[in-house]
Amino acid sequence: MLRHFARLRRKGEKGQSLLEFALVAPIFFVLLFAIVDFGMAFQAWITVTNAAREGARLGVVRATAADIDARVREAAGPLDDGNLSVIVTNAEGDPGESVVVEVDYDYTLITPLGDLLGLIGGGGIGDSFTLSSTADMRLE
Repeated sequence: MLRHFARLRRKGEKGQSLLEFALVAPIFFVLLFAIVDFGMAFQAWITVTNAAREGARLGVVRATAADIDARVREAAGPLDDGNLSVIVTNAEGDPGESVVVEVDYDYTLITPLGDLLGLIGGGGIGDSFTLSSTADMRLE
């Protein structure tokens, strides 16, 4: 009799692993997608910050706004040029004043993280957001 119950118990546990996986998989995928997107967004933010700094460094020696814009876009290398906006203030100004370079980049998530968070939590983070950086350096 005891053997009969043991055999029935094992038969009833066949779907347990599948059910546990179904409950844990969405959380696992959200974490995985968040790690990937955070890493890619962080790399894009570092690139935007470096590009703004490069533009300001060129502006310090009285470069034109067009030259500064070209340097920023060159330094932004792997980023999509269509999503990059550059604002240069006080290029070729007087010595002692500051040249300000502001760079904005519209970053689009590469994973379906926004949709998954919307599905799980009812809200979402959207499919894109803006990364901004400003560099301010004194003219020579």
